[in-house]
Amino acid sequence: MHTIRTFGELSDLEHAQAGGKGSTLARLYQAKYPVPDGFVILPDAFTGNELTAKSWSEIKSQLASLRKADDKAAFAVRSSATCEDSASTSFAGEFETVLDVHTDEMIKEAILRVRSSRDSERVRAYSEAVGIDPVHEMAVVIQHLVRADISGILFTCDPVTGSHDTMTGNYVHGFGEELVSGEVEPYTFTLSRPKGIYDGPDEFKPYAKKLFKLGRKLIGEFGTQQDIEWAIKGGKLFLLQSRPITTLIAHDPATGEWNDSHTGNFLWSSNNFGEGRPDVMTPFTWSLTNYFWKDMSLVPGYSYAGNIGGRLYANISVMVSVLRAFGRDLDSALKEIESGLGKAPEGIEVPLIPIPKSMLLSMLPNMMKIASKQQKGRKKSSTYLSDNPKWCKAMEKKLRQAKSGDDLRAFWTMDLEPYILDTLEVFFGSTEPYENAMKLRRELADLVGEGDANAMFLNFSDSEDFIASLGLLVGIAKVANGEMSREEYLENFGHRGPHEAEYSIPRPIENPSWLDRQLEEYRKSPVDVDALLGKQEKAFEKAWGRFEQQYPKKAKKVRSELDKVPEAARLREAVRSESMRMGGIQRAFALRVGEITGLGDDVFFLSIDEILELLSGNDSATATIPARKETYQKYSDLPPYPMIIRGRFDPFQWASDPQRRTDFYDASITLDSPVSNTISGFAGAAGQVEAPVRVLDAPEESGAFQEGEILVAVSTNVGWTPLFLRAAAVVTDVGAPLSHAAIVARELGIPAVVGCGDATMRLRTGDRVRVNGGAGIVEILETTAKDRSK
Repeated sequence: MHTIRTFGELSDLEHAQAGGKGSTLARLYQAKYPVPDGFVILPDAFTGNELTAKSWSEIKSQLASLRKADDKAAFAVRSSATCEDSASTSFAGEFETVLDVHTDEMIKEAILRVRSSRDSERVRAYSEAVGIDPVHEMAVVIQHLVRADISGILFTCDPVTGSHDTMTGNYVHGFGEELVSGEVEPYTFTLSRPKGIYDGPDEFKPYAKKLFKLGRKLIGEFGTQQDIEWAIKGGKLFLLQSRPITTLIAHDPATGEWNDSHTGNFLWSSNNFGEGRPDVMTPFTWSLTNYFWKDMSLVPGYSYAGNIGGRLYANISVMVSVLRAFGRDLDSALKEIESGLGKAPEGIEVPLIPIPKSMLLSMLPNMMKIASKQQKGRKKSSTYLSDNPKWCKAMEKKLRQAKSGDDLRAFWTMDLEPYILDTLEVFFGSTEPYENAMKLRRELADLVGEGDANAMFLNFSDSEDFIASLGLLVGIAKVANGEMSREEYLENFGHRGPHEAEYSIPRPIENPSWLDRQLEEYRKSPVDVDALLGKQEKAFEKAWGRFEQQYPKKAKKVRSELDKVPEAARLREAVRSESMRMGGIQRAFALRVGEITGLGDDVFFLSIDEILELLSGNDSATATIPARKETYQKYSDLPPYPMIIRGRFDPFQWASDPQRRTDFYDASITLDSPVSNTISGFAGAAGQVEAPVRVLDAPEESGAFQEGEILVAVSTNVGWTPLFLRAAAVVTDVGAPLSHAAIVARELGIPAVVGCGDATMRLRTGDRVRVNGGAGIVEILETTAKDRSK
């Protein structure tokens, strides 16, 4: 067993033993960064804080090897505790570092001093302050000492505001330890992005470009903003350490807290995402959700999606920055994403990510990879849709036969993970034609307005071929009328529900009374669905007739494009439905892991990687489950967060503010509460109606909903569909013209205004409003004094 490993030898499996500093330096050295050579003394080299005789012999051998190039070499001896330089704690300056040691005896003494510093009072105090165990395991790093002319640190973004506009740095002459400890006043400089334009003392200007390039490269290496220690000797730049900027860390694995708004100054939107995933995500669900996004990023270090307090958000800053880098102006870039992610508030400043022109070429391979996935997925889609139900049945049977951790690991590796990746490819493929449909709708809205554009996006369904989102509703009617058996209904639609995207929550098919409740609700107000669909077909033809008269030269081409829209919509919805069916296998896998390991439902508080470790015999992550469950419950007890978030967001602080807004949060300014009697959103489905509203937090509250009321909710997904038949209109905080609420409302002829942002904040059950679905406006006519909490 090795207790001493050179930077070049340290393997991935040994990283955990090597501590934060040792593992990072070895990784960077192996990746050919300018890291001074050295080695790591692993914890097993010690008995208490004393080196074993065998380990000391190995250390002397390594020192002799390092001295071959320079027999007068000096060394630095540094701590590398397992908690040090981590994502959540830096321990900067808390453990000892000993510089400029030469002889073996000096080095041995320095090793003891560094190792013993783990028992110091300041380490104990720091540990207690950040809420972690004060007992720390520690490796020790020995490396060539750089007798620096200049030493410093570089933050690749502003560590206070999170702005990515500039890199900021400090330096001193000589060794950098005085800078880290705060003993001297440093020189300050900035490097503006994306070009690295330098602003600072003239003496450092010759090195600025090299340092900027190094910082940018390290962001790509680690996928996050970095706190970098560096030195310059004889004009050459050396990398001494790189760690995440702890003030910008999103995730604490010990508690399960996750907040990507802390990673920088970005604009986030839950629109559309919040509709598809309305629940707080468990660690298991979030880890699998990342499978979708990890290959989608074009900009190194930036993801299109993030987790804010357990809820899924899209990073608008990343999307707009990419479009801007390819020549789009800000207004057209925002318009491009509007139909999917909603409107940015009027006058909002969109924080942009500086993307240098040199990076555009590096984006092209991933763009081609994504395009290739879309093409492959499109070709696979028909086979996938027909085969997926059979595959799911076969996997359910196979999971029941699994008897051990080895069986389940093999199931994941051989069956489930490859199929998840295939499903994502098909999902990519289904979005391509739908993206074309969204573009067509934007063009039509510019020509004829939102009302007629929406009307021409009717007619997705008929009685024989309806979009999957309507399946629950049409199927209920057929069961009630004796046209479909209960078994057939559950087979076709039992995997769909309001919480279908959160794997810890049981599916409707798992609840024996679920279908009975749906039938009971339907029988209270039976509706002829075919008649409603027929009515919408007529509305489509009227809108089309007006277009033909107004734009006769465009009519042939536009009609050709419009005829493709129903197929695109049905494909997207069908793929989504089957992917949710496959999600049931992911849930079943986790449940089987819980049965075999004895964790039960607690298994959902582990990530998929931690589950695989558990199945291999490493149960260390299970110690975090109680704290993660507590965090999950705290997040779940909060109201849904604002649809649009800019900057650093604290969900608990926001929720405690009685004047909070649910449409928009901006960390840089204080927003006034709206005073108008008008609520604006997207024109979801045409029509006008006056009626009282009922605000519902979840579809499980549908028993209180009265026929003829206006349904007001944060978001509605497929699980809300049966309720639409009793609604006079639908109003949502979250949504866009081609989201679930808008599509289903248009198909059924129910006026809808979606993506309002603040409807649930400003309306209460009993308020009387006028909904103008064609204009995207809700007028408040009367408010009720009773129960303003709803």
